[in-house]
Amino acid sequence: MNIIDRYIIKKYLSTFIFTVAIFIIIIVVFDVSEKLDDFLKNKAPMSKVFLEYYALGSIPFFLNMLTPLINFIAVIFFTSKMADQTEIVPILSGGMSFNRFLRPYLFSAGLIFAFTFVSNIWIIPYTNKIKVNFENVYVKPQKVSTSTLSTHMQIDSNTYVYIDNFDTKRNIGYNFSLEKFDGDRLTEKLMASRITWDSTATKWKIEDYSVRFIDGLDERMEKGASRDTTLDMLPRDFEVYDNVFTAMDTKELNDRIRKEETRGTGMMTDLLLEKYKRYISPFSAFILTLMGVSLSSKKVRGGIGLSLGIGIALSFTYLILVQFSTMFSLKGGLPPLIAMLIPNVLFLLLGLWLKYKAPK
Repeated sequence: MNIIDRYIIKKYLSTFIFTVAIFIIIIVVFDVSEKLDDFLKNKAPMSKVFLEYYALGSIPFFLNMLTPLINFIAVIFFTSKMADQTEIVPILSGGMSFNRFLRPYLFSAGLIFAFTFVSNIWIIPYTNKIKVNFENVYVKPQKVSTSTLSTHMQIDSNTYVYIDNFDTKRNIGYNFSLEKFDGDRLTEKLMASRITWDSTATKWKIEDYSVRFIDGLDERMEKGASRDTTLDMLPRDFEVYDNVFTAMDTKELNDRIRKEETRGTGMMTDLLLEKYKRYISPFSAFILTLMGVSLSSKKVRGGIGLSLGIGIALSFTYLILVQFSTMFSLKGGLPPLIAMLIPNVLFLLLGLWLKYKAPK
C-alpha cells in the first residue's frame, strides 16, 4: 500500500463518515417533526425517545437502509473533487493502470461491506426489534391490535389447524379447529370455541372443545371444558404488525422459513425477501463504488456538480429499482432471490460499462 492508496482510503472513509453524519442529523430532525404528535399523544418518555428509539433503534435502521446511497454519493463527491483538482490525471499518467487505481477504493468498499454484512446478520435485527417494539407502543399502537384475518396452517406433515382470528394482545384464538390425517384419510378432528397460550407452562389451553375420532366406519365423540396440549406453533406466528420479520434475528428467520415450508400461511415470499436482502444488499458497496469511480474520474467542465447530480439520480434509481423488484416479488410472483439480484446485477453491468468508458 503506497502513499496514493493511503490518501484515497483516507479520503474515501472520511467523506463517507462525514456524509453519514449529515444524513443522520437531517433524517432525525425530519423524523422527530413527523412523529412528535404521536410521542406527545402516547406520552412517550423523552429519555426513551432519544436513547431507545433513535440511538438504539432508528439511527441504525436508517444507516443500514441508506448506506448504498451514502456510499455512492461519498465516492462521487471526493473522486470528482480529485478529478477537478487534476489529481487523477498525474496518477494515471505516471504508469498506474485504472484497475490498480481502483484497488484502494475496493479495499475501502470491502470495509463497508464487512460492516454492513455483520450489521445485517447480527446487529440490525436486534435494533429493529427495539424500534418496532417502541413504535407498537408509542407511535402506532393499533398495529398490535387483534388480527381479524383467519389463519389456516399446516403444523406438521399430517396436522392442520384453523383459527378464525387471534388476539395478539391476550394470546387468545377463537373458533379453533385441528385436523389429523393418515395419508388422505381424516382420522381426528378437534373443534374448540377458543385456544389460549399459557406462557408459564408453555402450552396451549383448549376450552369448550369436542373431538371426533374416525376409524373407518367407526366414530366416537369426546367433549370437555378444557385441556392442555402441545402444538408446534407460538403466539408470534400470528403477529401481523408492520416489520415483524425485520425484527427477527437470523436464527428466528430461518426457523420461521422452515415452519412456513410446512404451514403455507402465505408469508414465504416476505420471509425469503428479508433473508436474501440481508445477504445480498451489502454487495452494493462494491458495485456502487465501481460505478462512482468510473463515473467521476474524468475532469469535466462545470466542476463536480454534474457528476454529483448524476450520482444522486443513479442512487435514487437504485433504491427505486429495489422497491420495484420487491413489489413484483410480493404481488407478481417473481422469485425473491431473483428480485434481490436484479438491481445489483443491472447496476453491476452498468458499472462495468462505465469502467470501460472511464479514462485510462
